[in-house]
Amino acid sequence: MISKLDRNADRLIRHERVRKHLFGTDSKPRLNVYRSTNYIYAQIIDDIAGKTLISSSSLLLAKTLVGKNKSDASKEVGKDIAKKALDAGIKEVVFDRGGYIYTGRVAKLAEGAREAGLKF
Repeated sequence: MISKLDRNADRLIRHERVRKHLFGTDSKPRLNVYRSTNYIYAQIIDDIAGKTLISSSSLLLAKTLVGKNKSDASKEVGKDIAKKALDAGIKEVVFDRGGYIYTGRVAKLAEGAREAGLKF
């Protein structure tokens, strides 16, 4: 029998490799994405202080996302986190896709954040 790592283990390896080069500061924090089977989560993190500054998820916005598919929900999460970031005075971030391929829900979240005025 062929032994193979599961997809999430492969993703974690990719994420560690990418995180060697990505770093969020107080002037340009990191926008991190986590995608579960049903929901998508986004956090803006200051790596120097080790604190999450802003967070949003499709789970938190579930009441406003009734009737939308997961891609549309991801776009709304991107818009929500960008709005919160701009209100907090954060205009630029470093995008950390979390080891996921930049397509589908991850790309929709980034697109929504850009449309709302966040730069990365």
